[in-house]
Amino acid sequence: MTNHWVDIKNADVVLIMGGNAAEAHPCGFKWVTEAKAHNKARLVVVDPRFTRSAAMADYYAPIRVGTDIAFLGGVINYLIGNNKLQMEYVKQYTNAPFLLTDQYKFSEGIFSGYNEAKRSYDPSSWGYQKDKDGFARVDETLQDPLCVFQVMKAHYSRYTPELVSKICGTPKDAFLKVCEYIATSAGPDRAMTVMYALGWTQHSQGSQMIRTAAIMQLLLGNIGIPGGGMNALRGHSNIQGLTDLGLLTNSLPGYLTLPREAEQDYDKYLETRTLKPLRPNQMSYWSNYPKFHVSLMKAWYGNAATKENNWAYNFLPKLDKNYDVLQAFELMGQGKINGYICQGFNPLASFPHKAKINAGLAKLKFLIVIDPLATETADFWKNYGVYNDVKTAEIKTEVFRLPSTCFAEEDGSLTNSGRWLQWHWKGANPPGEARTDVDIMAELFQRIKALYVKDGGAYPDPILALTWPYRIARSPSAEELAMEYNGKAITDVLAPPNPKDPKAPQAVLAQAGQQLAGFGLLRDDGSTAAGCWIYTGCWTQAGNQMARRDNADPFGIGQTLNWAWSWPANRRILYNRASSDQSGKPWNAKRKLVFWNGKAWGGSDVPDMRPDAAPDEHVQPFIMTAEGVARLFAPTGMAEGPLPEHYEPFESPMTVNLMSPNNPKAFANPAARVFKGDMEAFGKPKDFPYAATTYRLTEHFHYWTKHVESNAITQPQQFVEIGEDLAKEKGIAHGDKVKVRSNRGEIITVCVVTKRIKALDCNGTKVHTVGIPNHWGFKGVAKMGYLANVLTPFVGDANTQTPEYKAFTVNIEKA
Repeated sequence: MTNHWVDIKNADVVLIMGGNAAEAHPCGFKWVTEAKAHNKARLVVVDPRFTRSAAMADYYAPIRVGTDIAFLGGVINYLIGNNKLQMEYVKQYTNAPFLLTDQYKFSEGIFSGYNEAKRSYDPSSWGYQKDKDGFARVDETLQDPLCVFQVMKAHYSRYTPELVSKICGTPKDAFLKVCEYIATSAGPDRAMTVMYALGWTQHSQGSQMIRTAAIMQLLLGNIGIPGGGMNALRGHSNIQGLTDLGLLTNSLPGYLTLPREAEQDYDKYLETRTLKPLRPNQMSYWSNYPKFHVSLMKAWYGNAATKENNWAYNFLPKLDKNYDVLQAFELMGQGKINGYICQGFNPLASFPHKAKINAGLAKLKFLIVIDPLATETADFWKNYGVYNDVKTAEIKTEVFRLPSTCFAEEDGSLTNSGRWLQWHWKGANPPGEARTDVDIMAELFQRIKALYVKDGGAYPDPILALTWPYRIARSPSAEELAMEYNGKAITDVLAPPNPKDPKAPQAVLAQAGQQLAGFGLLRDDGSTAAGCWIYTGCWTQAGNQMARRDNADPFGIGQTLNWAWSWPANRRILYNRASSDQSGKPWNAKRKLVFWNGKAWGGSDVPDMRPDAAPDEHVQPFIMTAEGVARLFAPTGMAEGPLPEHYEPFESPMTVNLMSPNNPKAFANPAARVFKGDMEAFGKPKDFPYAATTYRLTEHFHYWTKHVESNAITQPQQFVEIGEDLAKEKGIAHGDKVKVRSNRGEIITVCVVTKRIKALDCNGTKVHTVGIPNHWGFKGVAKMGYLANVLTPFVGDANTQTPEYKAFTVNIEKA
């Protein structure tokens, strides 16, 4: 979330799209009701189903699954065409004035630089024009046909209301009504927040769905302000913490990245990640990448990380490819992975194409499952009849189960959707022999290290040199780990030299051994160590900032700065400099966030910039980009193009992408990775004519609550949901058993016939949707059911590889 849960109460318009907050985040939805009650906010919901969120909405519009970019592209076209923009914000705080080179092209769904054989782009033609000093050239009038604003305007002019309706199935009048609601937030005294979740992320073009909404919010001036933002609703209590701490396969903590195989040279590794400013007086905070990276390596390798050995750079693995879960199971199926440690997740129930997951697990020599509960993955080798039909005797995989604790059985912090690190205290002892994940991993490390010491091995240095400063080696405490993430001074941290008097003594900003107060103290000379730079400040010399529980709100807009701690720097709303105009005056005097008081930036939040940077210095709000402004057009960073473009899901009830009807190469995401054999496993509309999507229920929490009797009673058995029209066509009655098939398998379950799902007219094709809750399986106390991912396709988002669970095709018949 750019903002946070409480801040939603400041919104004048709430758009829920790609999520269902009332159902999946019922406690957080409280702040939507606060906005409606006290702000007279209007809630708009766009969803394939009439959800519990839609039931609370002022306006609901249906949409075909997987077509959100077309819908939002149409909104952008509406806003530009009707001059419903916060134009000063757009000119000053986005790259709308930046001039592109004449090498940039777009035609029939494909951008310049595409390599069809590799299914990838070379983005070099997407760059800016540069002046002699290397800064980007701009046109402040926004009239040059090569400026970002004009290029974007032309791109989205194709997304007419009529075409949006044909693609999305949303009635034209309903689409225009949503546009009207959204457009009311264009004024500087109005704010709209966007709430989304897995309904956007779990698509083959999910990252671009989110970017399209972000472009919309930037045109409206709704980023960096109270009540605005792009707010991702995380599905687990600590999913935010997972990504923060680098548990994605190509990440290091704090969103640093692992080097690629070609990056053997440390200086080049740093150079490609250390952004150079594209505007005068602007400094991207990624210009500090060396400080973050050196401090991380000092935290991990201590005295073994020196300037002479490039801070132990050779100890880091160099990626030849991304080893995300889809890649891992592809290699597993090829017999190229011998062992797999599965910690705290359930891939057999969580990843697509269950048959492929099962087959991969069956080729392992060993599988280690670390989990507090009995999972389907741990029992993948057992035959549960129709729910898991395997030949147990033919599976040779050795499975080890290591029971771990639940979060309530240990101390530590959780990082919520709003980036708040909140400390929690142990509420109970774990049952039996269960141990914390930290203890399990620590003892595995100790034993592996002992084997290297005893027997040697190929390149043991990264294991033997790893620092392990914990009081009890086999059981590091949560407090010790938190202090390590925060970081400390190894030697005295000195202020930068005075350029006017280089010989003057430098002030000591932090003494050796002290916890650091903030990431601004991190250095690239080996004097600091920090396990996660964005967490620096969470445990300072003053103690555990995450344990604070002062809910004082002196400004009255929900900014409780002394409740827990938020990364980065306890900042609650990212890019908050954008809440004021160029002179430092708040856009909305009734909801002041940060503003220039004549000497410094102050207000109700920690300024997202240098506090003493006067407005006439023109330091811009978006300090994580080289431009200093937000990107309407992304010259780098997106796999499938600099502007979001509608592509069909890989399984679609449509045979043509109406945005590029003459180019079959642009039917589905042309840059999404598809493994050999999986393209053939995609179903065709003639065999599987119905759109399908997965979703969650309030009464169950993912796959955990199948083990809880009370939850099993409130939602006693698996079901699928279809509309009345489809039920009539297929002769299915409410409560009938039905068979739902995709090109990968079938499930048999009870059918709920409902008014909540309507048939949609998509360019003359009548599209029905089948809704599939995903909480069941063959473990736990709940009644056994099929795993929903029996049906789902093995393909993911081109940028994140998040699987496409939210849009695929099925057939359905009475069982």
